[in-house]
Amino acid sequence: MALTELAPGEIGAVVTYLEMTERPRMRPMPDSPLRLVPWRSVEPAKYRLLFERVGSRWLWFSRLAMDDAALLKEIAEVHAVVDRSGIEVGMIELDFSRREECLIRFLALIPELAGRGHGNWLFAQVLLLAWRQGIKRVHVHTCTLDHPAALPAYLKAGFKARGRAFESFPDPRISGLLPPESAPQIPLIRPGG
Repeated sequence: MALTELAPGEIGAVVTYLEMTERPRMRPMPDSPLRLVPWRSVEPAKYRLLFERVGSRWLWFSRLAMDDAALLKEIAEVHAVVDRSGIEVGMIELDFSRREECLIRFLALIPELAGRGHGNWLFAQVLLLAWRQGIKRVHVHTCTLDHPAALPAYLKAGFKARGRAFESFPDPRISGLLPPESAPQIPLIRPGG
């Protein structure tokens, strides 16, 4: 067994690639006070705000590092998860750019909603949206930095693991892309001490 040491200021994660190649049998939609609102157009500042709200706990930073033009080019189909008072509390982003495939790019709720049963509703929603006419494969990747329930939830929903990879990157809290208090479960190790 070998360990890969990371330099101070670097973060590492094991990524699991998952896929579903058959449309699952849809169960009745779980009840939820939440609803989905598709974004017809995307305002970069609004997108980044929601992306950071749902993902900073898990060190999501990729979209925060992009300028507006790159972000708008990269963004796929976005649906905001909205609570009863109209506040955006989660997001789904689906990419249908590859023929007969759907990539779930992002799927998350704000950390305050974790463990309250909304995940079953969110998974049912994403599967309904992903398995459109002509889709033959839905895939996603999750990593060890994501919520601990993410991988088990994908497996429970019917996804199959098809591979793993290791990724490392500079800690986005050091560069200022995320606040230093983000992801308190992951120690911040600065270069030089």
